[in-house]
Amino acid sequence: MAFAAPASTDLKTALGHIAEQARPGTMGIAVMNVADGRVVKVSGNRSYLMMSAFKAPIAAAVLARVDSGELKLDQRVRLVPGDVVPGSAVPSLGDQLKAGALDVSVEALLRAAVTQSDNTAADALLRLLGGGAVATHFLQSKGIAGMRIDMGERELGQRLNGFRSTEPSPARESALAAEQREKRGFEAVLASKVNTTTLDGAVAFLDKLQSGRLLSTSSTRMLLGMMTAQIIPNRLRSGLPAGFQLADKTGTDVTYQDRLGAWNDMGIITTPDGRRVIVAIFLSDSLATPKQADAWFAEIGRLVAASMH
Repeated sequence: MAFAAPASTDLKTALGHIAEQARPGTMGIAVMNVADGRVVKVSGNRSYLMMSAFKAPIAAAVLARVDSGELKLDQRVRLVPGDVVPGSAVPSLGDQLKAGALDVSVEALLRAAVTQSDNTAADALLRLLGGGAVATHFLQSKGIAGMRIDMGERELGQRLNGFRSTEPSPARESALAAEQREKRGFEAVLASKVNTTTLDGAVAFLDKLQSGRLLSTSSTRMLLGMMTAQIIPNRLRSGLPAGFQLADKTGTDVTYQDRLGAWNDMGIITTPDGRRVIVAIFLSDSLATPKQADAWFAEIGRLVAASMH
């Protein structure tokens, strides 16, 4: 089978056209042919808010601790109702914790965080590591620059809502004051560098993962399996032909009024005969509807798959 390298002019032009449609939002796209390392990029000179896409690198940092013997997959982590962070693609740990404290294995937390995008599990894993700085240090130690993890889902959610801490909303806050606070928080997070990645950082993470340069063979297989089983199929995955496989992690920010904060997908596409391409797409501060954003991501999946004829 011939391979039409993703760095081809035709593919870059087509991807650029989709990115133009996303304006006034910014769509960053990177496609790398694993076989020869060639990359095509659109809007690659900035950082993008990862949102839940950061759960894959957090899981990698935890699995590295498993590889070193510092953690065990069957090790139990105590969670209490106060640990619940809203947000999951399916009925989550938060639902289970309504009945009281739980002892959850590290492996179960990993699967919940990556496959189900469970926020409670992600924050528990980050606490287990010792915080975002530890996860970022792991990435840097593996030569992954441009990707940083600063905080968990709870703290980021508070910032998006315009709070500097976990204090509840003021009891007598007016609707106008609440709207202004939420707008400030939304815009401040989008303008910040917290929990962000460059396209190069995302590609480097995925490349080192798929090539076995990030984790042991067993941990690599586990993380790629959890990413392949991700239950959100409506972005890149929905544009791929039958027989193509995708190991990915999506990420989604809240919508403020008509502004879509972040709509992301990053993953490794594998053809039926085993060839691989890495794709990272980060859509920031867009006026698109989620349905339109999904359509763009699916079209990118179709374009990339077509380039692998």
